[in-house]
Amino acid sequence: MPEVGLARRARSLWAYWRAERRTRRQGLIALVLSTLASFVAGLTLGAITGTLEEFPGLFILIPASVGMRGVISGTTGARLGTSIAAGVFEVSWRSGVLRQNAFLGLVLTLSSSLYVAALARLSAVAFGEPSISLLDLVTISVVGGTIGSAIVLVATIGLAVVSFRRGYDLDAVGTPVITAVGDMVTLPALFLATFLVRSGRPSDVIALLCIAGAAVGIVAGVRAEPAIRRTVIEMTGVLLIVPILDVLAGTLLESQSARFFLYPGLLILVPPLMSQAGALGGILCSRLSSKLRLGVITPRGRPEPPAVVDLSLVVTFGIAIFTFIGVLGFALADLVGKATPGAATTVWGTVLAGLMLLPIILGLGYYLAVGTTRFGLDPDNHTVPLTTGVMDLAGVVAFVVSMSLLGVAFHG
Repeated sequence: MPEVGLARRARSLWAYWRAERRTRRQGLIALVLSTLASFVAGLTLGAITGTLEEFPGLFILIPASVGMRGVISGTTGARLGTSIAAGVFEVSWRSGVLRQNAFLGLVLTLSSSLYVAALARLSAVAFGEPSISLLDLVTISVVGGTIGSAIVLVATIGLAVVSFRRGYDLDAVGTPVITAVGDMVTLPALFLATFLVRSGRPSDVIALLCIAGAAVGIVAGVRAEPAIRRTVIEMTGVLLIVPILDVLAGTLLESQSARFFLYPGLLILVPPLMSQAGALGGILCSRLSSKLRLGVITPRGRPEPPAVVDLSLVVTFGIAIFTFIGVLGFALADLVGKATPGAATTVWGTVLAGLMLLPIILGLGYYLAVGTTRFGLDPDNHTVPLTTGVMDLAGVVAFVVSMSLLGVAFHG
């Protein structure tokens, strides 16, 4: 009898897997395109080593600022994906869904950018790393972050509208595409914001205006309509925790900056590796959140067949995309003349880092979705940002560890 039950479960899983053919195709295409876009950030990071040396502490700020763009836009995409699945999405500002999410994006961007700047400065002091002043960090973080967020928000809403009209699965394509757009525009935006710091005293005035703007945004969010206020309150804890993880990732990069400056080609790999690890977690969380909200699965400790299919999809996507990142990353580094420790080490180090990350993505994504649902919280507001934040830190750690295991000197 146990064999019969096992066979029935296997047939059920296979049926679900076959039913996801369209999602597999859409998700993989989205991940490939988003990886290509993420390499824009990687090439930018590899090209601005002079700026990173000129502005100590910027290395700490970058993962947190880029990560928060992914967190805010990723949760926006997850909420819009759920609204499409639930049949309440409308392409109209009057419906409230688009208007509410646009307002939330602005408020969360201003407040999180200010918080990230303060954390970056605090981390530099705590770990004995050199850093520019707090006001300079505020200027770069808030101005660069706001420019990046504005572009990403437009892209997120546009993708939701296209997905709604053409029947795309926003849960499968949204997170990787949105995260990649965030990576692609945020780093250049932060780089442009450094020119404000070079201007001297006016930078302090801009920083004070940024602080005032963030304060106004926080007050507006708290006093907004109930739906917006509830989201702001629910995400407050997330937005306090996630930047800490990103800043720790940045601090690790800062502490190893001399090694990365020796092999600047490896810097090209860092943004896509972090981005796609977060994107895979976002895909899993978004799909599970929608299934939990619609009652397709229940919040159980043991995954049900539809959830197992989602887990297997992420594994399939992950193996393919981490290999792609390693191969393309080395090719781009060689093309632009950035040093690497060699083709085999670069590619296998990236794949090894990805294999280290996959179990974390699966366990964290599933149990965060289940746990938030059991506690009566909205998984769209918690699972994507927490998973993305953890994967940013875990991605840097896994990359440094994998390269060290293959003989690249990241210590000392």
